[in-house]
Amino acid sequence: MQRLLCKGVPGVALLLWSDFILAAGALEGASGRQAVNPIAIGMFLLFVAFTLYVTWWASKSTKTSSTFYNAGGQITGAQNGLAIAGDFMSAASFLGITGLMYVGGFDGLILSLGAFGAWPVFMFLFAKRVRNLGNFTFIDVISQRLDRDPIRLVTAFSTILIVIMYLIAQMVGAGTLIQFLFGLPYEWALLLVSVLVLAYVAFGGMLATTWVQIIKAGLLLTGVTLISALLLADSGFSFSNLLGKATANHPSGEGILRAGSIFDDPVQILTIQVSMLFGTVGLPHILMRLFTVPNMHQAKLSAYYASLFIGYFYIALLVLGFGSIAYVAGNPEFFNDQGKLIGGSNMAAIHVATAMGGDILTGFMSAVCFATILAVVAGLTLSGAAAISHDVYAEVLKKGKPDPKTELRLTRISVLLIGFAAVSLGIAFQHENIAFIATIPMVVSASVTFPILFLSLFWKDFTTKGALYGAGVGLISSIVLIVLGPQVWVSVLGNVEALFPYDYPALFTMPASVLVMVVISLQDRSERGGIDRENYDRLLVRSEYGPSVTEALD
Repeated sequence: MQRLLCKGVPGVALLLWSDFILAAGALEGASGRQAVNPIAIGMFLLFVAFTLYVTWWASKSTKTSSTFYNAGGQITGAQNGLAIAGDFMSAASFLGITGLMYVGGFDGLILSLGAFGAWPVFMFLFAKRVRNLGNFTFIDVISQRLDRDPIRLVTAFSTILIVIMYLIAQMVGAGTLIQFLFGLPYEWALLLVSVLVLAYVAFGGMLATTWVQIIKAGLLLTGVTLISALLLADSGFSFSNLLGKATANHPSGEGILRAGSIFDDPVQILTIQVSMLFGTVGLPHILMRLFTVPNMHQAKLSAYYASLFIGYFYIALLVLGFGSIAYVAGNPEFFNDQGKLIGGSNMAAIHVATAMGGDILTGFMSAVCFATILAVVAGLTLSGAAAISHDVYAEVLKKGKPDPKTELRLTRISVLLIGFAAVSLGIAFQHENIAFIATIPMVVSASVTFPILFLSLFWKDFTTKGALYGAGVGLISSIVLIVLGPQVWVSVLGNVEALFPYDYPALFTMPASVLVMVVISLQDRSERGGIDRENYDRLLVRSEYGPSVTEALD
């Protein structure tokens, strides 16, 4: 019974399970490598070859900035919904959440509940209005309402920050997986990912990135479905039997079926949910996908299909998470000579594939995980590059009249710079749990992007001055409280006790940001503030009925 505790989480007995977050992080030190799987290598090479062909095909149509940023707006709602789901069904979700459930059971799902709740909000509040108002990025939407230059600079900066932080989680997952699978050094693994992503984005743009994402999402859904079916079949198609095996293998017994193993503070749980729900809605690479479809109807269909696919994915993770406890914990095949789980907790999902399907299923899921990382990193990289080349260069520096060739060249240079930053930060954060790291950009998104976009679309008295002050408060407070929290102040900097008790402070930073935006906007009697208020009526009509109706009214 104590095998999981002693061999998976060194030192947890000393902590008396009072800080399971640190225990989960400690699992990442329990890494190792398994024998090279030729099936996995073959499937990986097949995926790379096919996606590079897709990139070559897409490059023939990617000759302008428009096709580079939004694939010419010709993706269907179902295709885009699967691509959006693929953006969120990342390595951090599949490997990280399964790993957290392996450690703490039900509590591992807390990270996913808020994220899934974001999609109805996304569909009903933003899908139609954002698609009707924008061209390439969500910043196009708010710049129609507010003073374009300062608001573009602020939101472009927050976009780049969100992208870089989100990339950390994906690159950590890439390095861990390839190190585990191929035996390559961690640094070389990150370099391999970076080279492939640069090829996808720099040459194929959004069209290649979308189709890589669609292919990867289909493969991942197929894989988790197969593993879930095998787990349930081995348990007599009874989820209760599977839970019984899991509770028998875990040191907490039936405690893993209740909240409290990892997160025992209700405020901690609430602030995680706020971070995931509102942070997901404000992610720039998700919002950017609304512009790849031809009209607002297809945009709403995109959100609808994304909700279905993501909901199904998290139901499957519920089976995989408890299945990893039932079939991996206590099995000496998955532990090294020191008694530690090979690859750490992030590899629990791969181990359960081995337990259910042997080398063939392991090879398939390992290749799919790698494909997942490549696809998500490609989408993030494209979003960050668009913020630099479109929002800053084309719209601010060139006042909306850039040289098309120069803009496209700058986009590709930006891709290279973001790739370099991703590799460097992936090395720096190698030993952090990727599910936790993936939540950090959610805090910034919830505290900056979401409030600005929401108030721009739904509140007439919102002004540029309020947006700038509120964004500053949201951004600075997010960074400061994250640094002062346990994940950085204790785990990274080595201090004994955190100055701020919560890992994800969106419960505090988002209301602070919104409050400042509201108060400053109400007090703003400047000429620019009057223009911002007058712009609202025109923006409202266009957001509801599209640009053609607005032009007819003019």
